[in-house]
Amino acid sequence: MPRPLGELEDAVMTRVWKWNRPVTVREVLEDLQQDRSIAYTTVMTVLDNLHQKGWVRREAEGRAYRYEAVSTRAAYSAALMNDAWSQSDNPAAALVAFFGMMSPEQRQALSDAVRMVQGPQAQTLTTQEPEASEDSEGPEASEGPEGPQGPEGTEGPEGPDPDAGR
Repeated sequence: MPRPLGELEDAVMTRVWKWNRPVTVREVLEDLQQDRSIAYTTVMTVLDNLHQKGWVRREAEGRAYRYEAVSTRAAYSAALMNDAWSQSDNPAAALVAFFGMMSPEQRQALSDAVRMVQGPQAQTLTTQEPEASEDSEGPEASEGPEGPQGPEGTEGPEGPDPDAGR
C-alpha cells in the first residue's frame, strides 16, 4: 500500500488534486510561494519524485511537462486507512477505537457511505422484519421508525415491492 506523502509532497499533491487538471511546475510554484519561500527546482524535483512513485503522470509540452494526478485524494486516504487497518492484530478492536474517535459529523458520513456501498437492495434486506407468522398482529406490529413503507427509496412507483428482500 502507499506510504504517506511527505509534507512538501502533500502540499504539491493538494494543488494537483484541487485543480483536477494537468498542471505545470510554474503553476504549482506560484501557488506554493503564497505560503512559503520555495525554489522552482525544488517543486520540479518533488513533481518528478511523485511521477516516479506513480502519483502523477506527465506529458511533455514544449520543453516542460504537465503533471496530472493518477488517482484522487479520496482514493489515497482510503488506501492509507486500509493499510493501517490491515496492520492491526485485532481489526475489529481497531475499528471500534477508530469509530470512538469520530465526531458526530464523521459518523454520519460513515453511515451515508455504508448505505451507498450497500445500495438500496441491501438496505431493504437489513431493515425488513422477518415475515409475520400466523399468530402475530400483522404488519403494523413490526412497523419501525420509518413507517410502514420502510426507509426512503425502498418502494417503487406502485408502492412497496412485495418481493423485496426475498
